[in-house]
Amino acid sequence: MTAEAQPAQVIGVLGAGTMGAGIAQLACRAGARTLLHDPIPQALQRGAEKARGGLEKEAAKGRITAEQARAAAARLEVVAGMEALAPCDLVIEAAPELPELKREIYGRLSEIVSGECVLATNTSSLPVTGIAAGATNPERVVGMHFFNPAPLMALVEVIAGLRSSEGALALADATGRAMGKTVIRATDGPGFLVNRCNRPFGLEALRLLGERVADIETIDRIVRLGGGFRMGPFELSDLVGVDTGFDVARSFYELSFGEPRWRPSPIQAQRVAAGLHGRKSGRGYYDYSGDSHRPADPEPPEREGDAVVRGSGPVAEALRVLAPGASGPEIVVEGLGGTVEGKPFYALPSPARDAAAQQPILTLVEVTGQAGERAFAGLGLHTARVQPSAVGVLPRIVCQVINECAFALGEGVGSARDIDAGMTLGMNYPRGPFAWADAIGREHVVAVLDALWEEYREERYRMAPALRCQ
Repeated sequence: MTAEAQPAQVIGVLGAGTMGAGIAQLACRAGARTLLHDPIPQALQRGAEKARGGLEKEAAKGRITAEQARAAAARLEVVAGMEALAPCDLVIEAAPELPELKREIYGRLSEIVSGECVLATNTSSLPVTGIAAGATNPERVVGMHFFNPAPLMALVEVIAGLRSSEGALALADATGRAMGKTVIRATDGPGFLVNRCNRPFGLEALRLLGERVADIETIDRIVRLGGGFRMGPFELSDLVGVDTGFDVARSFYELSFGEPRWRPSPIQAQRVAAGLHGRKSGRGYYDYSGDSHRPADPEPPEREGDAVVRGSGPVAEALRVLAPGASGPEIVVEGLGGTVEGKPFYALPSPARDAAAQQPILTLVEVTGQAGERAFAGLGLHTARVQPSAVGVLPRIVCQVINECAFALGEGVGSARDIDAGMTLGMNYPRGPFAWADAIGREHVVAVLDALWEEYREERYRMAPALRCQ
């Protein structure tokens, strides 16, 4: 039996920016001698101060004791030259996202550290295999993608490049766990696992906006109130940076040689050209010049009526909980939608706010007419007015995410368990996409994807073979 890999005891962190400082904080807190290096002296000093300050904040909040914080800070060493990284078992590189710079760094590190030292890149978008080409021994190069802010986010992706050895991956796994993280595995490719699986969350929202199915505020409200997400896709884009998101979208499209599912949106290009880059520029999809970019979400309306629910499936079941009687307007349910007085509506049961509950609940219904607004508001549900479309807003976004996850699963990029863990811990999804699909019924997911294919006949909406086969 092969012995379980042990975490690195001496960790070098190369790059003392926000991510590097956060990783250094994690490394010394985990008990490793931590050597922090940055070629810019001022950045190195700021990074060390940030890491030590982060430890003090953890102690102040009771996450660690004051004694543990002092001991961790004592394990953090600032080193002026890259040569000082020679004793490391693991070097985690957090340099700017420039391929040539990273390859140059790995070439220099190969001459400094021992042949057993594992070299890990924290890149979130560049291919690990390409970065590893700069090292004299690419087998020891892996990806360790920490999410921002590194000390708070619970997830680390460990990425296998084309030539990464199992021993190097196992050491990265063990070190991530020693830092208190949930570690998931991914194979090298555009966006690795989490960022790849999240592609449709923003891209489908942009497509819906372009088709005028709903406006920015309505799409975000549907996703928040109907899906249980903390932010809608446009709010999230503003937080990350519209320009950053557009650069990532173009990178995905180029690295995949034109995969239709990942085609960037002209709306992104237009916003970037106008200088509307999000919160950092004061305006993106929202205006941030005032106290708040949007009003607070309202409480659901008081339940004042009843309805007759006809049909079957998760939406019908959720509605019957709210409308157990046999009076009021007739709601005809077909899958994840239906009609009220001939006008379409769309709905997707979302994860219950009680994490232990297995049965998804209904909180918002997308309606296309006043009859739907009256009927569902009378049952105490939020409503959002949208234009008639193939499947509405939330079912389209969520089912396209599930579809992308199924593509990733079928291509061996990651396991179903790691995909669900990655999306909940790395992207704050209210439920893993596969768990969500199981809760609402995979046949309903397939029906939504079939409807999108029939509507558009575009390769963007082809179904993952792994979904069709299950």
